[in-house]
Amino acid sequence: MQNKITKIWAEEIKDSRGNPTIKVTVWSEEKFDSFSVPSGASTGLHEAHELRDADGKGVNDAINKINNIIAPALVGQDISNQKEIDRIMLALDGTPNKDNLGGNSTIGVSIACAKAGARATGLEVFEHLRMLSEMKPSRRIPHLYMNLINGGKHAKNNLAFQEYHVVSNTEDAREAVEMGVKIQNTLKKIITRELGEDSLVLGDEGGYAPLVSDIEKPLLYLVEAIKENKLTGKVRLALDVASTSFYNDGFYKVDGKDISKEDLKNKYEYLIKDFKLLSIEDPFYEEDFTSFRILKEDNSPLLVVGDDLTVTNTLLLDKAINESSINAMIIKPNQIGTLSETLDTMRKARENGIELIVSHRSGETDDDFIADLAYAFGCFGLKSGAPLKPERKVKYDRLIKISEG
Repeated sequence: MQNKITKIWAEEIKDSRGNPTIKVTVWSEEKFDSFSVPSGASTGLHEAHELRDADGKGVNDAINKINNIIAPALVGQDISNQKEIDRIMLALDGTPNKDNLGGNSTIGVSIACAKAGARATGLEVFEHLRMLSEMKPSRRIPHLYMNLINGGKHAKNNLAFQEYHVVSNTEDAREAVEMGVKIQNTLKKIITRELGEDSLVLGDEGGYAPLVSDIEKPLLYLVEAIKENKLTGKVRLALDVASTSFYNDGFYKVDGKDISKEDLKNKYEYLIKDFKLLSIEDPFYEEDFTSFRILKEDNSPLLVVGDDLTVTNTLLLDKAINESSINAMIIKPNQIGTLSETLDTMRKARENGIELIVSHRSGETDDDFIADLAYAFGCFGLKSGAPLKPERKVKYDRLIKISEG
């Protein structure tokens, strides 16, 4: 027996930065669930179009399109037929980049349908997701990528690099979160001692945004915090440099100086060696597939991670595979705009030996869907920011709950 979609309703809520975003609720008879759509500050050139009002912030236009265009087209459809739901929305939009309906509108409806579909069939969300796709798992529990120091577009300091992560090497989600909390608490003391309380300001993703410009300093602070907690060897360091944000006309501005991509590669290799980095995300400009490949080939087993390079898009992933640019990629459903396209990209990556790191956005909501997505398919990582901010913590709490069964 089919469970049909009986109602879809979108409304405005605020994201973690206080900006308007969309919450979509989908009903199948008396069963219902919602998805609250996040929004990125550091966005890739080829991401699905985020529909905003004329003021650049409002979401009234997107809400109207959900309630008046998408909803009438989907009511009566089988809530478990995710491919058909997403196909109808893609046909309604009719553009490669969701220019008409907006990727924020389509992903809101798409994931709300999946969550409501799980409710209608009495499954957990991660169980429902496994009915929609199969892919080769990497781990039972994803590595937790916790962004404890923020720079770039996520902070008001002069750090070129955007995110400094600790990654706990454990199969126990609760233990991983506890490690992250301990390290962040110790980091607070170290930053206060070294830089004063002015540097205890938090960035968008809940990590500290110390008033430093030296890209190496945050790594030194993290090493010290790890050591103080006797976690050396149990926690690795990783970077999301988001290099497009400090790239201009062939050069990268790091520590106040314009440097070439060759000089930047040398800096990375020094940091990889000195800090035993697990991964570097977006090390070069988002269209420089060749430099990604060279860094990967010269620094095995480093994970070179595509985000702005690939934006959860199968066409860009194809290019990255053909050019052998990456061995890991970020998955953000709102980059592409539907759950079906997200799952297609994930499956193709795994078929080509590329690791998956499911990620939040800097403008987040209290939705925990990405924890289910990362757990459902045994992804390599879940990236959800520092563990103390509520909109980040809810994702980690969900992973703990489902992984402990």
